[in-house]
Amino acid sequence: MSLALDMPKRPTRALRFPRRLSGEYLLLLALVVFVGILSIAPLARLAWSALLPHGVFDADRIADILGGRRVLEATLNTIRISVASTMLATIAGTAAALLVSLTDMRHRTLWVFGFVLPLMIPPQVTALAWIQAFSPASPVLGPLGLTLPPGTPHPLYSMGGIVFLLGLYNAPLVFLSVRASLQRLPASLIEAARSNGAGAGAVTRDIVLPLIRSGIFAGAALAFVSSIGNFGIQAMLGIPARVSTLITMIYRRLNSYGPSALSDMALLALLLAVLTVMGMGLTAWLGRQGDQRVDAAQRPPRMALGRWRWAVSGAAWLYLVACLLLPLSALFGTALVRGYGQPLNAETITFENFANALFHHEGFRAAFLTSLWITLVTVAVLIPVAVALGYVLSWRKGRLAKLLRLASELAYALPGIIIGVAMILFFLRPLPGIGTSLYGTVWVILAAYLSNYLALALRPILGGYAQLDRNLDEAAQLAGAGIFARLKDIVLPALAPSATAAAILVFMTAINEIQTSVLLVSSRAQTIGPTIIFLEEAGSSTLAAAVGCLMVVLVLVLMGLSLVFGRRLPEGVLPWRD
Repeated sequence: MSLALDMPKRPTRALRFPRRLSGEYLLLLALVVFVGILSIAPLARLAWSALLPHGVFDADRIADILGGRRVLEATLNTIRISVASTMLATIAGTAAALLVSLTDMRHRTLWVFGFVLPLMIPPQVTALAWIQAFSPASPVLGPLGLTLPPGTPHPLYSMGGIVFLLGLYNAPLVFLSVRASLQRLPASLIEAARSNGAGAGAVTRDIVLPLIRSGIFAGAALAFVSSIGNFGIQAMLGIPARVSTLITMIYRRLNSYGPSALSDMALLALLLAVLTVMGMGLTAWLGRQGDQRVDAAQRPPRMALGRWRWAVSGAAWLYLVACLLLPLSALFGTALVRGYGQPLNAETITFENFANALFHHEGFRAAFLTSLWITLVTVAVLIPVAVALGYVLSWRKGRLAKLLRLASELAYALPGIIIGVAMILFFLRPLPGIGTSLYGTVWVILAAYLSNYLALALRPILGGYAQLDRNLDEAAQLAGAGIFARLKDIVLPALAPSATAAAILVFMTAINEIQTSVLLVSSRAQTIGPTIIFLEEAGSSTLAAAVGCLMVVLVLVLMGLSLVFGRRLPEGVLPWRD
């Protein structure tokens, strides 16, 4: 109002102008507070605790911690595992995208669903399934006589096993990125090459791959970030094999020493963040080298496999059988026996483990209900926030909008365990005004979810804004409608499909989440994600398998529901739709 008092006295314009902007000003202020408290402030607190724990920069302390033998070993292991698994994921994901997008392979939609499905399954469930598939007591390979002899070290309890599983787990990320680039290829270039007699191999090598370089490296960046922050696989395989990485070191030391080790673990978390950003920057730089950006109105023609169709299709489906059906069958088979190691037959089969998980195991039921209501609240909060933030990012350009986008993307891009450490540091002390700490409660987990998944909710909504015509919003603004009325009556109905897709993605990702919550759970606040690791560590392998099967069923139900309503959603927002 002080601005209006200083202006010349023009009643009509001077009074309406501040009122028109007041709603947008309040909205922008609320978004700044939301993102600032949940993203910027915790990460700033993490950096302060890592570099200035006592208010003074101590280079000797940093050198002692980062130069320690165990930290150096964990850092090198982290780099080796992340780089090697990223290379494996890039090769597998790119090959899958080329096969699906450029050939006349049959039943592509079903194959894409199966190829992307492992990405939706929690990593700790994936690791448990593969462990049981290749154990001496494997219910699938055992009857075939293909298991390793008793006493033989498990092949997955090694650095190679971690690399292998992370590569397979992250291949769908590369696949999605490369497939998006392939859909923008100009059909004319491929048709011209083929009309001149170029074979499929030459077209792929000389035309397709150079044009999709940016998509390949963008997928590699996603795979690297996922590998470096994948706690479920690194913990399930690395801890028993004594292959230490930064993420498992942070987890084990915080469990051993508690809050007293937070400043040292903050430094390790900061090191992990630096490695993540460096890896993303390197892949982005490589993707820009010689990149030829094209955008085609028509999708490229599909190449006929001809006599190779059956061989190529058979190899593709065999890949799914080996990488999806085999481990999930082993997981289900282990859940059907009373004791781990028993053969699966008519005498040993039982549904007792499922009954215990659903009706008798109080810890699992409490963890599921906690995860359910936290996830629902996360969706209910983030969707309207993402719609409002998308309005600012799409139609209100400026430095503040760029800062808001960077802050929201940073919290999602960093490994979840870094967000967990940041939330502990930020909410460990009693909050001003109420004198109560949120550490050890469900509220700190909720805060971490709101910070971590804002960018995930924002992406489909930004895609929806890109397809909207702003004329209706501007007309309503000229008619005197405030920002909140325009968002409710004009923007939100038009964005309903994108908002629905965002809600589905956030719910499916958060309900079984482990990367962020594994450090935040306590006796008062348990979530379903870390339950499998806790059960496996306690020796309840059959019950852990039953819980894992229930998680997989939940994912399949949610993905199936999304396919039922998929025609009403924007194209490309659901990754398992071809």
